[in-house]
Amino acid sequence: MYLERIDGPNDVKKLSLEQMDVLAQEMREALFRKLSKHGGHFGPNFGMVEATIALHTVFDSPKDKMVFDVSHQSYCHKMLTGRKDAFLYEEHYDDVSGYSEPSESAHDFFVIGHTSTSVSLACGLAKGRDLLGGSENIIAIIGDGSLSGGEALEGLDFAAELNSNLIIVVNDNDMSIAENHGGLYQNLKLLRDTDGKATCNLFRAMGLDYVFVKNGNDIPSLVEAFKQVKDSTYPVVVHICTQKGKGYAPAEQDKETWHWCMPFDPETGKPLIADAGEDYSELTAQYLLEKMKKDPAVVGITSATPPILGFTPDKRKLAGKQFVDVGIAEETAVALASGIAANGGKPVYGVYSTFIQRTYDQLSQDLCVNSNAATILVFAASVYGMNDVTHLGIYDIPMMANIPNLVYLAPTTKEEYMAMLDWSVEQKEYPVAIRVPMTVVSSGKPCTKDFARLNTYEVTQKGSRVAAIGLGNFYALGQAAAQEIAKQTGVQPTVINPMYITGVDEELLESLKAEHDVVITVEDGILDGGFGEKIARFYGSSDMKVLNYGLKKEFLDRYDAEDVVKRNRLTAEQIAEDVVALL
Repeated sequence: MYLERIDGPNDVKKLSLEQMDVLAQEMREALFRKLSKHGGHFGPNFGMVEATIALHTVFDSPKDKMVFDVSHQSYCHKMLTGRKDAFLYEEHYDDVSGYSEPSESAHDFFVIGHTSTSVSLACGLAKGRDLLGGSENIIAIIGDGSLSGGEALEGLDFAAELNSNLIIVVNDNDMSIAENHGGLYQNLKLLRDTDGKATCNLFRAMGLDYVFVKNGNDIPSLVEAFKQVKDSTYPVVVHICTQKGKGYAPAEQDKETWHWCMPFDPETGKPLIADAGEDYSELTAQYLLEKMKKDPAVVGITSATPPILGFTPDKRKLAGKQFVDVGIAEETAVALASGIAANGGKPVYGVYSTFIQRTYDQLSQDLCVNSNAATILVFAASVYGMNDVTHLGIYDIPMMANIPNLVYLAPTTKEEYMAMLDWSVEQKEYPVAIRVPMTVVSSGKPCTKDFARLNTYEVTQKGSRVAAIGLGNFYALGQAAAQEIAKQTGVQPTVINPMYITGVDEELLESLKAEHDVVITVEDGILDGGFGEKIARFYGSSDMKVLNYGLKKEFLDRYDAEDVVKRNRLTAEQIAEDVVALL
């Protein structure tokens, strides 16, 4: 077995081309075994096996620096740079992250998990090299889907200014996470169809040299192309055409589903984790499709992740022009929603919390300054969401809740969510964001609240001395803490569902002063700049004691949510302990 003997790129260089083909097969087998048990990015890595072998055959990593965009395709690179055990042996599967990670290896230069960044980062490495008189090759690896991101285009635009070595490998598999969207993909298709000979060439138009590789899964062709550009003295694009999911028929045929996978049965390809039942993506899709039938102004928007709104390929067909995927372009999605709303439409944009971080300027300037009534649904905003350092969903509240004009809502039940969504779609006064809960909980009772009466909290249990305000996902934790306090003290706390993240119910908070000594706030996000601080600031120099519960401001990585919760004293027992000490 060749893979077992690969301790670094020098071992790859010793192999013949025939042996490299065997190595490629072994790498796919290792990937298949690990991903079937562990889950991860399937399609991107299966497509990049041969290209990664060729890169390490020609270039001299880590002296030559490779930057993998979004790192969805970095598993193969890790295998060949001293980290093969993490793919060969189950007991080592968790030794490496799913993204590039400098702490793991000298062959990685950045922690990268968001897309469209590699060209700009590589430009920075190249400029730093030139300033210090270095001579190494700088290689950016970027997928065609990532090219639609604004930073990628900005990086390509700047690259021509370097007038020095910069090699940009464009991995073109004619896919993003789902299908590609945007005019630049017409040119990529033209280049594929003409073997790179078309006079209309996006990359040449931006001042870059250009090399085309028709079969990006053929090692000899790749090696020849990379040798051609090694030690170049000008910026050059190597455009390689690969097959996403290559080597596994289901992934070749259904590229969208197999972009990323949960653990699955190697025999059938079916997920090992059973369907959890009703989820908010499916509920949202059902709602929007019904709304679309009745109202041509309603439009769903996603940025390369259509399943977030439950819009599987069949539902996208049903929606027709009332569904828009902008590709990897979150900033455009927000601005597009603002424009649609300004012209009478009813846009609903679904986005993961970790990716809405990319849109602060558009939220503030394009949307909220103009007070356009778009709806933004923020998914996986929770300590129980994604848990990689590059995909944290716990920073949305400080970012969004302090933008003027934005109404940010936090439902606790299915009924509240659907009522908020319907109100938001139909109202015309405010840009509205909804922090979508992690799990579907039904109260069994319709929600009749008038959300136009902004910042009016709901008292769900009237008590005294202690008031527990539990926001969104952590409303149930506020309830549980209140029960524990009552059990230990005999005092029945007041329980409040605030619903509004962006505002303070001053009348209610003022009224609590009469019969309460302690107010606790509980939120599923970081405390700094969060919801609880608004409540604490309201009480200021008064006699009311305020305890804020949430998460410490830190970059968490591959964490156990329950450990993080306990470390931040976010259990009912810990909260009760703190409150009892004050009474």
